[in-house]
Amino acid sequence: MRLILLGPPGAGKGTQAQHLVAKYGIVQLSTGDMLRAAVKAATPLGRKVEGIMASGALCPDDVVVGIVEERISEPDAKKGFILDGFPRTVPQAQALDRMLAKHGIALDAVIELRVDEDALIRRIESRVAEMQKRGEPLRPDDNPDILHRRLVAYREQTAPLIAYYADHGALRSIDGMAPIAEVSTSIERALTAVEEGPQIGSATTPQSAPPRVAKSVAKAVQRSDRKTALPRAKRG
Repeated sequence: MRLILLGPPGAGKGTQAQHLVAKYGIVQLSTGDMLRAAVKAATPLGRKVEGIMASGALCPDDVVVGIVEERISEPDAKKGFILDGFPRTVPQAQALDRMLAKHGIALDAVIELRVDEDALIRRIESRVAEMQKRGEPLRPDDNPDILHRRLVAYREQTAPLIAYYADHGALRSIDGMAPIAEVSTSIERALTAVEEGPQIGSATTPQSAPPRVAKSVAKAVQRSDRKTALPRAKRG
């Protein structure tokens, strides 16, 4: 099972990823953790990104894809993986597609956790108020203003991925505002449907592609055929 989890901060991706790891015996891959591990292990890519990370700059897309490529080749990722925190942009998704295709790997699904952003902020505000009442220390992400800025960044950079994967027939949208157990059940139901059908992603062929993709391919072929068809002979 090879998955991507999409959703804004606070949507519960971490909780659902842990559930999927336990259920399917796959690994959760965080690009941040992978980059730090590569630096610590002094791999060629790790040495390349060490200076970039030390300066606080963002790593180029091709470097991050290279780190992902290294990680998914390890034995514990052979059964499957969940990508967490990557891709963040459409160019990153395209680079990921090319890398997976090179290895003959296809994603099984891209799970989007749909949430109400206003409700998320209200949830954080309520949690902060309760923690302050109990005198508990606040985490940096327990700040409604910070959450709001992260939500804006998500809409601008990551949300376009939803349309990208929907166009590729990969997206499975789940109501992330439901109780945790219900969200888990909905994801499992979506993945069961995926397992019963063909895989999606860059490694699929037109014959095995999802109906939406297959239909678009067929239309493109028909348009091409019409353009190249010989003109009919005129009647005498």
